[in-house]
Amino acid sequence: MIGRQSTTCIAIPWRSYLPDMTPSEIFELQKAHFLAHPNPPIAHRKGRLQALRKALMEREDELKEALWKDFSKSSYEVELTEFLTTLVELDHTLRHLARWMKPQRKPTPIVLIGTKTHVRCLPKGPSLMIAPWNYAVLLTLGPIIHATAAGCPFVIKPSEHTAHAAGVLKRMIEEIYPPEEGAVFLGGADTATELLELPFAHVHFTGSARVGRIVMKAAAQHLASVTLELGGKSPTYIDASADLANAAKGICFGKFSNAGQTCIAPDYLLVHREVAERFKVELTSEIQRAYVPGTGDAELTAIITSDELERQAELIQDARDHGAQVLIGGRADSTSRRVEATLIMDPPVASRVMQEEIFGPILPFLVVDGVEDAIERIQRRPKPLSTYVYAKSDAVMDRFSESIRTGAVCKNTTLLQFVQPFGPFGGEGNSGIGRSHGEAGFRAFSNEQVVLRRRWGSWIMRLVMPPYSQRKSWIGKAFRRFT
Repeated sequence: MIGRQSTTCIAIPWRSYLPDMTPSEIFELQKAHFLAHPNPPIAHRKGRLQALRKALMEREDELKEALWKDFSKSSYEVELTEFLTTLVELDHTLRHLARWMKPQRKPTPIVLIGTKTHVRCLPKGPSLMIAPWNYAVLLTLGPIIHATAAGCPFVIKPSEHTAHAAGVLKRMIEEIYPPEEGAVFLGGADTATELLELPFAHVHFTGSARVGRIVMKAAAQHLASVTLELGGKSPTYIDASADLANAAKGICFGKFSNAGQTCIAPDYLLVHREVAERFKVELTSEIQRAYVPGTGDAELTAIITSDELERQAELIQDARDHGAQVLIGGRADSTSRRVEATLIMDPPVASRVMQEEIFGPILPFLVVDGVEDAIERIQRRPKPLSTYVYAKSDAVMDRFSESIRTGAVCKNTTLLQFVQPFGPFGGEGNSGIGRSHGEAGFRAFSNEQVVLRRRWGSWIMRLVMPPYSQRKSWIGKAFRRFT
């Protein structure tokens, strides 16, 4: 509970003595609590975040086991892509929260002389998060970190596809947050639909563009703000000047981590004609070195569901039917739900791998004539969430940055923009709306309030106040000189 003396938070099994509550009952409880405590002090917010960090570390092995049960995600990938990234976000928030919360002094124009203006960030209120399955820890706890930092009560629905991890996260979160501050509802689309009917102040969703449209439409009924982290087909250009060995390693890691089930994974390659043959050999060799079938943590993660496994197999077969050549991989195992790391050479535009977001370990390999050819091909498509450029010169990357409407442009690396807490993360249009991470995540759950104080000079405004006259009109026009 929040009170004047609230300086620390102790994990308490709140649910042990509370009966089950419906989403609408939880919402009303959080709404009433927020009205009584509309701006939690920084000590309280930090206490919750510190408790969350402690609980995450204590449940590391339990969460690793759960993710292995859900879709055979290796412990090393969990450490790197789930725990490390979440801890970076948590520690960054704890370190900088005081600065984000501090009212910002704004300059005073001459026509407002005698006044002083500050902008404060205040919590929006009870917020809803709908989390995905592909990074069940990171993308469930990420928005919770931002909401807590901003001072917002929240309800979160983890993905039903990672049921084991969702169960662990539910127990962990409910040991830290009382229901008036944080609640977790498990379930599928029906649960999400029920939650979206409630008038939350802000809705944070990570998932597909198709479902994102449904979420945005539901939020619009209550004029709620939204953060939509979607996806799309993130292109990767390999220039003639690129370090091909470095490019192969970076692309292999970025594409095949989590078996390609990553919204910012390289979705297709655009390789300069001069280095295409050499890069084919380099990338194929790197895939064979990095992902060794039958060696546990060196294997690719499993595909999340049997239906998605079937879709991946269909994408490969459709590319073959369109005349494309499978350079490496191409097999799917229904028993382990694994798809081999697959390179497809020059699939035509009409093929499904060039029309759909792949979201799996399939990588189209296209040959282009250079920078302008690559940019033209990217511009024909919806705006990508991320764009990767492997080149020696910054001028090449700058050309992509200026020409492509994309959430991030990275030179000679992949995925790291997600880990950078000082940079806002998000897309544009089909790839997303709004920004998260670091201060951007804090502001997504905050309203900026202007606080303007008149210190002296009230007589200045009386010069232009009614009753109006020709003289006051002249004074008003004179003020315009100082805007």
